[in-house]
Amino acid sequence: MFVLELTYTAPIEAVDAVLEAHVAWLDERYEQGVFLASGRKNPRDGGVILAVAEDRGRIEEIAAGDPFVTAGVCAYRITEFVATKTAPELQRYRETPR
Repeated sequence: MFVLELTYTAPIEAVDAVLEAHVAWLDERYEQGVFLASGRKNPRDGGVILAVAEDRGRIEEIAAGDPFVTAGVCAYRITEFVATKTAPELQRYRETPR
């Protein structure tokens, strides 16, 4: 499981200019079953995405395709973790430490 932290690197007006494309990109990742949750940080200086994928390389590839990234308005920090405990709704994503 991965936590993707987005930090805006441009003024909010530049972020808002590509927001619609970013939301469409998010929707596609939800349809693929990669993203589990997402939203803005408070204060609004970026966002957070909870994701699942087979490996970090795949997540890095996905993040590189974000319209926010291609427009140069945000940077990603990706943290991988082993979800050994979850809410019942996320049980299928539980992992056993290696």
